[in-house]
Amino acid sequence: MLPGSGRAPPPSHLHRRTALGTGITITEYEQRLISLLVSTHRGWRYEARALPRLPRSNISIIASSGEDVKRSALKFAWWEITGRCQLACDHCYASSGPNGSQGTMTDADWRRVITQTRESGAEMGQFIGGEPTLHPGLPDLVAHALDTGMEVEIYTNLVHVTPAMWETFQLPGVRLATSYYSDDPKEHRMVTKRPSFRATTRNIARVRELGIPLRIGVVEVLEGQRSRQAVEILKQLGISEVGYDNLREVGRGVRENGPDVDQLCGRCGQGQIAVSRREKCGRVCFPGGCRSATSVTSP
Repeated sequence: MLPGSGRAPPPSHLHRRTALGTGITITEYEQRLISLLVSTHRGWRYEARALPRLPRSNISIIASSGEDVKRSALKFAWWEITGRCQLACDHCYASSGPNGSQGTMTDADWRRVITQTRESGAEMGQFIGGEPTLHPGLPDLVAHALDTGMEVEIYTNLVHVTPAMWETFQLPGVRLATSYYSDDPKEHRMVTKRPSFRATTRNIARVRELGIPLRIGVVEVLEGQRSRQAVEILKQLGISEVGYDNLREVGRGVRENGPDVDQLCGRCGQGQIAVSRREKCGRVCFPGGCRSATSVTSP
């Protein structure tokens, strides 16, 4: 479902397929999605075009400035494989939590998406959620992505890591990313809604000991949050790649302004695509925030 659109699932007659003359077909619903994706933001014009190599996801992004239209070569993909998470962070763009679902995409569906992503030129993919380690197929999906020649990043909360997942984390070509909020366990809990500070900090230290590449984003969610002190703790743990970001008002992060293109960086569709799990409602889901590129699976 398009953020803020309030649109109900498309009527069944929109699913009749029409030949494009290039060996693939497209539904009327997909045609309408294409028209919705044509918009203007900060001088960049995004157009959607049919992509023959992706018959189940017939959308590619063309980024243009003025009259110069160039295909934005796909370099990076986000794979949102689950909506489940042990936490219920106050700012979660995907509104994930313990009651989230895996959606209706099977492991075979995800393997096909990963293969198509690589065939389309992507060199790196990131597994996101929710908490991707809660998806039972993650180790196999990571192995499949590596087998295609892609680098893999797993964006995990590092709250609970099983022995099998530690093995996956240590595979060559795998790196990790996580979020951190404060040096104060109580303030950290105010953000995540769970007593997660000690577990996350302990596992960050172990990641460092094992030599697994790790980057961490400190997100300021609360007024007066001890973000600077959080960065200092991470430096003490030996983490060199630490970023910082403010709250983005999407998902549960909505405060005063609400979801809007002004919450985005303006570079979301440049060489990047986000593929979201399909929910049982049958609507098309678009990840929010700067992870939102174009996430479309055929109805």
